[in-house]
Amino acid sequence: MVQFYPLKVSEITPLTPNSVDISFQIPEALRETFEFESGQYITVKLPVGDSEIRRAYSISSKPGGNTITIGVKKVPGGTFSVYANDTLKEGDVLEVMPPQGRFVFESAGPARHIMAFAAGSGITPIMSIIQTALESNSENHVVLVYGNQSKGEAMYYDALQALSNQYNDRFKVYYTFSRAQEEDCMFGRIEKSTVNFIARNKHKSLNVENYYLCGPFEMIEAVTNALTENGVPKDQIHHELFTEPEGESQSSPEADGMTHLEVTLDDTVHSVEMDRSSIVLDALIKAKLDAPYSCQGGVCSTCIARVTEGKATMVKNQILTDSELEEGLILTCQAHAETAILKIDYDDV
Repeated sequence: MVQFYPLKVSEITPLTPNSVDISFQIPEALRETFEFESGQYITVKLPVGDSEIRRAYSISSKPGGNTITIGVKKVPGGTFSVYANDTLKEGDVLEVMPPQGRFVFESAGPARHIMAFAAGSGITPIMSIIQTALESNSENHVVLVYGNQSKGEAMYYDALQALSNQYNDRFKVYYTFSRAQEEDCMFGRIEKSTVNFIARNKHKSLNVENYYLCGPFEMIEAVTNALTENGVPKDQIHHELFTEPEGESQSSPEADGMTHLEVTLDDTVHSVEMDRSSIVLDALIKAKLDAPYSCQGGVCSTCIARVTEGKATMVKNQILTDSELEEGLILTCQAHAETAILKIDYDDV
């Protein structure tokens, strides 16, 4: 069963005119449940009329302590993001799922030099990763390239400046603004030339072991292509999407017939008959099974399951690696059944 826990909002801090930091108090009894690694996210549930919405937000705070903090940027026409910025107040209680996600920085072990590229609210998990990287080992070096429309829209600008001052010998941040020109900052979006300037020019002598990318699809694609062209192995490039690729939709394949779907969830096997052109997760929700999900857009990893029999095809995949696909993992919010029988396991992932 998907488990949500009531957490009290302990603090709300404005970051920009359109974004806030929201901290949740973690009771002593739930400290172990809400332990997390830098880069992970939580899912927040909000009742809306007779239904509910779920939204995944990356954790900006570092592990440890008795709070978890997320950054929420208001999205025009959004539901939870508008509520969080305009209505939510300290003392309110929200239902929250424990931390998840594989976009993480492993702090244990020898020194690790990292380089991060973030755009807009993509800075949120990067903030947690940066703090952990700098504090966990006095030899770690961190380089950040952070893109926004303007300085006023840059979430965590003051916090980043404070980190830059505190770790001036090991942390370097480069800002680039697409709609404003600022002294000592770059102009434009993060693109191939930006990556080459930072990685091949400014920090060519730094032995970077891992790259962390978070933001919209276009930025992640541009940075990934530039890094691979420079010889960076793909397994050293980690990314987290904050928006779906434009122009892509969950179009149903040309498949007729029904599929007998067997789902292992919390050590129990459930059977569902579904139309082969339907999305697997949609069929489970319709059958009122408590399957795990959050974004329903293929940009988080909450709904991952393993195919144990049959075949399923995803509409799109920006998360799972080739090796994970070979293991039979799928995003159920993107998957269609292709066989008369499909068996999936949520427990074995």
